[in-house]
Amino acid sequence: MKRTQFLLTLVSVATLALTSQAQDRDTPYQTKTFSGNIKAVRAETSGGSLTIEGGTDMNAKVEMFVRSNNGNNNLDKAEIEERLKDYDITIAMDNNTIVATSKRKNNDDWKRGLSISFKFYTPRNVATDLRTSGGSIRLTSLSGVQKFRTSGGSLNLTDIEGDIDGQTSGGSIHMDRCHKDIDLQTSGGSIEARESSGKMRLHTSGGSIRLTELKGDIDAQTSGGSVSGDGVDGDIKASTSGGSVRLANVSGSIDASTSAGGVDVSITKLGSYVRLTTSAGSVRVKMPLDKGITLNLSGNNIKIPLHNFSGDTEKDRIKGTLNGGGIPVTLAASSGSVYVNQ
Repeated sequence: MKRTQFLLTLVSVATLALTSQAQDRDTPYQTKTFSGNIKAVRAETSGGSLTIEGGTDMNAKVEMFVRSNNGNNNLDKAEIEERLKDYDITIAMDNNTIVATSKRKNNDDWKRGLSISFKFYTPRNVATDLRTSGGSIRLTSLSGVQKFRTSGGSLNLTDIEGDIDGQTSGGSIHMDRCHKDIDLQTSGGSIEARESSGKMRLHTSGGSIRLTELKGDIDAQTSGGSVSGDGVDGDIKASTSGGSVRLANVSGSIDASTSAGGVDVSITKLGSYVRLTTSAGSVRVKMPLDKGITLNLSGNNIKIPLHNFSGDTEKDRIKGTLNGGGIPVTLAASSGSVYVNQ
């Protein structure tokens, strides 16, 4: 019993120590405040993250955080100041734009490098132009054009009203309550989009895509994972080379394809067309059949209720019309079966 209490005490002490260190690391090294007609933020850093939080205050605040980039986060102030001599740091106002940049003068000794991050508190109506090669980017509660790039971190967007153009080469993307034209791309992570609207282009080369409660025209493509979702109101193109496509409660036109899995879709309201294809699985779809539909179905085996049908039927192919024809429906499974309302 005493040994258990002793171990619990050690765990508690260690937890408090880690919490204290985390709080120390979260203390800004430098803080600046700005006032005036602030319309934009431009920031660039090579080894840290960038965070923008919009609000109702018309003033702005910039916090700069400094850490070692080799994992040593216990540098004292004197050591930090000595290493910062090798950096050009700018935190200033340029007309109506807040500018924050960190650039190293030389890269001779990477062990003495620093991770310099910036956190901005701004008015809501602010546009951004952000660059970092070694950290994540987080945007919250903003209105305006948002443009950002990172080579080594994730993208996290919440409550953004305005055009979005963002890329990362090494992280995931999370988007929640964003509206207008959206273009997000990652080469090495997954994408999650929730409760958003507009014209969306969501591409990844190395992860899955999850879509929830979206409205608008959507282009979702991945080369290395699945595409799944629930509640899409609008035209959607979903494709993957490395997984399945599973979408529920789609209202609109749909073009879904995969080279390495099945396609499973439920459609609540038909749009202008339905195209579902797979090279390595089956196609299963639930959809209204009370409209005028033109069918072109192919697979190892096809099961579909045919009422008011005119055309040709075979085990592996059906071509013809339902209710006089109209909306083109193409379902193709090269090595699997096709199931409609089964």
